[in-house]
Amino acid sequence: MPHEPRPIVQGSATARLCIASQAPGTRAHASGIPFQDPSGVRLRHWLGLDEPAFYDAARVAIVPMGHCFPGQDAAGGDLPPRRECAPIWRARTFAALPDLELILAIGQYAQAWHLGPERRGGLTGTVRDFRAILAAERRPRILPLPHPSWRNSGWLKRHPWFEAELLPVLREEVARLMAG
Repeated sequence: MPHEPRPIVQGSATARLCIASQAPGTRAHASGIPFQDPSGVRLRHWLGLDEPAFYDAARVAIVPMGHCFPGQDAAGGDLPPRRECAPIWRARTFAALPDLELILAIGQYAQAWHLGPERRGGLTGTVRDFRAILAAERRPRILPLPHPSWRNSGWLKRHPWFEAELLPVLREEVARLMAG
């Protein structure tokens, strides 16, 4: 590995909401705190949560596909999650989270793992079909989201339906889970 492994996962057996993301980034690797960066600011805005609520492990689990920072590519972008992490740790981690009601599948790696063949034509098609995915008969339910990275700002501008249609549903679901 390009860095010393530093697993960054949050959760407890009482968490009802799970943020299933890609992998910790450079700032999370340095601090040990997930989403402690501009992506986290955007994600908390999308969810309608402040930092204390977001980092309340009793209510919110944060389980990246790769538990450790995977390093960076030649252009300075984060590498994909390491392939061996999810098969080794995912089932064990989710077994320790029995009360989950909703998984936010953030980005293509989390969507591929949690939705498998239910994905619909890549990230855009999958996120666009959020209503059908959320309504599917399963527990926990799944809601697909793009990654909140600044690199996806163009995607967000090209798809105004995300903010107009998906974000209100997301905030309503999160508010319901946090209130209970």
